[in-house]
Amino acid sequence: MNIKFVVVGKLKEKYFKAGIEEYSKRLSRFCKFRIIEVPDEKAPESLSESEMNDVMDKEGTRILDKIADKEYVYALAILGKERSSEEFAKEIDQLATYGHSDITFVIGGSLGLAPKVLKRADTQISFGRFTLPHQLMRLVLTEQIYRAFMINEGSPYHK
Repeated sequence: MNIKFVVVGKLKEKYFKAGIEEYSKRLSRFCKFRIIEVPDEKAPESLSESEMNDVMDKEGTRILDKIADKEYVYALAILGKERSSEEFAKEIDQLATYGHSDITFVIGGSLGLAPKVLKRADTQISFGRFTLPHQLMRLVLTEQIYRAFMINEGSPYHK
């Protein structure tokens, strides 16, 4: 199985990098895991709605350029469907069972994801209505994917 993140912006904080590296190492026994960073669009603090849409559209194009047709895509979105860890694990297991060996998770920039990215997604996933830094979301998502594999393996890690 191949699991890929397509994310907007660079990860700078060493402590987030260390956490992601640890879970990446753990994931290596279950899948090929990689993260692709696309540049964020520079924008001033206050933007008009049309300027915000323009920023999201440009970032969206960069994201879509990194996704192949065969990939099953999860878009992280506040309005996406919330899942328990067990439900997420079952979903990952079923995707693998039914031939989806390439799974991509998309984390947008500070303004969110462009409509064209949400349209391309096979499903939207939410980690609740909290606003979290995108860098932290990478770590949380990496851990939840690892947790999903451990649940599917019957490991006590989840308890």
